[in-house]
Amino acid sequence: MSKIRLLTWMVMSLVATTVYATSEPEANPELAEANQLLRQLDRNLNPESYESYRKLINIEPDGKRKEFVLYSIKKGMDKVASVFLSPASEKGRSTLRLDENMWLYIPNVGKPMRITSLQSVVGGVFNNSDILRLDYSAEYAVTQIEAQNGETILHLKAKTKTVAYDKLKMWVNREKTLPTKIECLTAASMLIKTMVFKETKDFGNGIVRPSVIETDSPLHKGYKSVMIHANLNKRTFKDEIFTLTFMPNLESLRQ
Repeated sequence: MSKIRLLTWMVMSLVATTVYATSEPEANPELAEANQLLRQLDRNLNPESYESYRKLINIEPDGKRKEFVLYSIKKGMDKVASVFLSPASEKGRSTLRLDENMWLYIPNVGKPMRITSLQSVVGGVFNNSDILRLDYSAEYAVTQIEAQNGETILHLKAKTKTVAYDKLKMWVNREKTLPTKIECLTAASMLIKTMVFKETKDFGNGIVRPSVIETDSPLHKGYKSVMIHANLNKRTFKDEIFTLTFMPNLESLRQ
């Protein structure tokens, strides 16, 4: 969508004015506790290392839909990779994220090419940062906490200028320590997109989390994207799997 490119330009034009949270404000006991809450939320959403199957659905204003199925793996705080299983036109494409560096591998093209967090390999409202998500606590620090209508609201600030969103406003279910809604904002607090977390599911092995994430954007009126987690398992991987040379072989990890 051409509007995605407009969004990228607008965000990048604002990033130069941003002041980043370079470290967590642990000197403030309330914020230290809030950052610990954010770390617990990360673990409730995903194990530190895991494999998962997801479906991404892009829905256009006229109702037209395009669906993708991905197998994804993650290790630690900075390694994520995915491979497309369908549709047939995308099968075998893979993505790799090491900290803030991202690549896309396309079969028969040759070596992987670099991509950015604000681009989207699926062309919808979800960008590459959303699809190759690291822990929130790895990228953000809590700067403010408040209570509203039985929920905790965390105001998050990016730790570095390479993060896709300068600020996040996160609504957290107090009982389950899971997000219910996230607003993604620029440094000037302009709303980029809203993500809503739905349909909490027991995936087994103590993993109970929302299985559906829906997102829309005021910059893409009428467009909507949905991410559905069909499976999520704890699993450990060797570091050499998260390399450019292994990208063509990611699908071989499926059990």
